[in-house]
Amino acid sequence: MQAYILAFAIGVGMLQQQALLPEIASVWLLLPGAAFAFLFLSSRSAIFMVLGKVLLAGIFLGAGFFWAAAFAQWRLADVLPHEWEGRDIQLIGVVAELPQVNERHVRFAFDVEQVLTTGAIVPAHISLSWYDEHGKRSAAEAAPPQISAGERWRITTRLKRPHGSVNPHGFDFEQWALERNIRASGYVRKNDGNMRLDEMVSRPAYQIERLREEVRESFMRALPGHAYTGVLVALAVGDQRAIPREQWQIFTRTGINHLMSISGLHVTMVSGLIFALVYWLWRRSHHLTLLLPARKAAAVAGLVVALGYALLAGFAIPAQRTVYMLAVVAIALWLGRSTSMTTVLAWALLAVVALDPWAVLSPGFWLSFGAIAVIMLISVGRIGRSHWLIGWARVQWAITLSLIPPLLAMFQQVSLVSPVANAIAIPLVSLVVVPLTLLAALPPLDFMLTPAHWLLSACMEAMQWMSDSPQAVWSQHAPPAWAVMAGMAGIFWIMLPGALGLGLGLGMGPRLTTGFPARWLGLVALLPMFLALPPKPASGELWLTVLDVGQGLAVVARTENYALLYDTGPGFSSEADSGNRTIVPFLRAEGIKHVDAMIVTHADGDHSGGALSVQQAVPVEWLVSSLRDDHPIQLAAPNRQRCRAGQSWQWDGIRFDILHPSEHSYDNPRLKTNALSCVLKITTSHGSVLLPGDIEKKSEYQLLANDTGNLVSTVLVAPHHGSKTSSTDEFVRRVNPGLVIFTVGYRNRFGHPKDDVVERYRAVGSRLLRSDIDGAILLRFEDNDLSVETSRALRRRYWQDSPEINTKAQNKR
Repeated sequence: MQAYILAFAIGVGMLQQQALLPEIASVWLLLPGAAFAFLFLSSRSAIFMVLGKVLLAGIFLGAGFFWAAAFAQWRLADVLPHEWEGRDIQLIGVVAELPQVNERHVRFAFDVEQVLTTGAIVPAHISLSWYDEHGKRSAAEAAPPQISAGERWRITTRLKRPHGSVNPHGFDFEQWALERNIRASGYVRKNDGNMRLDEMVSRPAYQIERLREEVRESFMRALPGHAYTGVLVALAVGDQRAIPREQWQIFTRTGINHLMSISGLHVTMVSGLIFALVYWLWRRSHHLTLLLPARKAAAVAGLVVALGYALLAGFAIPAQRTVYMLAVVAIALWLGRSTSMTTVLAWALLAVVALDPWAVLSPGFWLSFGAIAVIMLISVGRIGRSHWLIGWARVQWAITLSLIPPLLAMFQQVSLVSPVANAIAIPLVSLVVVPLTLLAALPPLDFMLTPAHWLLSACMEAMQWMSDSPQAVWSQHAPPAWAVMAGMAGIFWIMLPGALGLGLGLGMGPRLTTGFPARWLGLVALLPMFLALPPKPASGELWLTVLDVGQGLAVVARTENYALLYDTGPGFSSEADSGNRTIVPFLRAEGIKHVDAMIVTHADGDHSGGALSVQQAVPVEWLVSSLRDDHPIQLAAPNRQRCRAGQSWQWDGIRFDILHPSEHSYDNPRLKTNALSCVLKITTSHGSVLLPGDIEKKSEYQLLANDTGNLVSTVLVAPHHGSKTSSTDEFVRRVNPGLVIFTVGYRNRFGHPKDDVVERYRAVGSRLLRSDIDGAILLRFEDNDLSVETSRALRRRYWQDSPEINTKAQNKR
């Protein structure tokens, strides 16, 4: 049965790679195959029985494929129509999950119960933000009201369909939203009709969320200002956003990030402690033992506690997997049947992918199931017994080695200190800190937070020391898929039992050992992950990637031996910006280990918001900008200078020219930051590109007046995102670009690009692309030509709106 469950899971995974959903009616094609499979299995012929099993596995694969397709069609049917995007809609509903508060807004999930606006169609589950008025939290009247889970509200909203940035090696927000059934997002409009209708809606799901919120608030009150309060909150209720980014960096560098949230290990440990306690107590009562065997009672208690802890933690995938596995074990114990670990893992896999078909897209799915599978591979069925310390070391070594391929594929980095860090942190956190934290969630026992925090602080001192080592993490490019598969096969070979042959037992004479030969060959299979380097431009070629950072700009230009970053996109909050969310992952995955030059065109946040994150993560050799000398980005750069017209340099046969601003522009204090934008022209023998930042009409006229033929370009990134204050007729005609790229956010509040600006470029015959519709845009200047690809076309998935639909929707705004 395990093979058929695996086939079902593979079918679910195949569906998630489709650009379009299949017709569900096609599922009837599986019936003839099933009939033949059972016919073959009933035959006495060995060949027909093998064919029957293979055919039945194919039926299970198809069943998984269409099961996931049915789920997807059902969820996608709950959609916000394009015509209702950006319009005021009054709703009544319930705050469905733990609200998240940052310095700018409160974000919360909202279950829609009633749509009050006539004719409006709104999905049942949406995500909303309630912003500070004018972004000023200092004014009491400007702050949003206190929002709590389980409250019923009447509010006026403006919504949009789920839409995220699409970049190579980037996070897919639209897939994440679909898995969590968030079918629209938006914000609460200021309206006198906004009001709380009920303090608490008495439904189990909302009551659990309110409990999570109360636990979080009680921890914050009990440990105000303590460094690791957020970690304890995450361990109790799964709110990982309570952990500061600096601490996450330590967890990632030491490989213990799985411990600082509700992992399957924590659920198992807590369940095991309860099982042992109930079993010990139950056996001491003859009456209870006669009523129900102690093992059955302990199994039920352990499963109930595991389920309760998982629900309190938000029921993430690792916790789900653990609960389902424990449920299989508990059922087997209750029925008095022995069950193999592979059977337990298989049924848990079936439960996860059947109830959440999108789980296969989550890194946590592969890491959690993979870790359990590796432990089983090196532990179950081995002959002989070893010391517990040797067994523990073997498990740590095996998990660390086995996670190298998926970690390099998904995150392009592996912690080298992970075995030591986990050997310290796992027993301390899982066996001591987590139980103390959970006991502290009970009001009379909240004093236990103090020893829990003290022990966690001691652990973090050791983690900080290991994290500070320059050799703590191995970072590299993203290996190709075939190299990852080869690496996983090699690790499987290494994990197999030892070589077949005769061994000499000390003082016992010759003895026969069984196993698999030449396990060292598995190490050879790992080499392609490190040696198969990503492609790069040849001499004289230019590869340009216009990243999709929403309403902002970030461009990576690469030659054979150099890399330049032009602007760094917007900042979103104190914890997140385009640098750490988009640019750094792209650079790392592409094998760009340092940036030779970073140009920050001007101080506006949508162009400079990610610069500090880039500087912290990647060596930047040279900063060119129009920023003030005391700007934090300037202060963080060891080698910096102003951009000014006349600067030029060559890399690998490619010319870079700064065309604007002039030196005397810096002497005018009345100039807006846009007027100081650094304008860059890149010229190759295959074509050219003009990057004008946010210049406006006056700056364009200055460029036209000083033009010596430099403005004509093959590609133009539209000035100021297509604003009406730029792209004058004269500038458009002089540049005469074959391709124009608008870097804009989906349904941005500025209405960029403006219709009349778009028409000017169309009038000169330019091809138009938009980052909100096309995602990141990949340009290659090579072979006396320009090749253009877009991320949304390269990685098309069924949950994305097609470019044609998005274009029509934007044109109707």
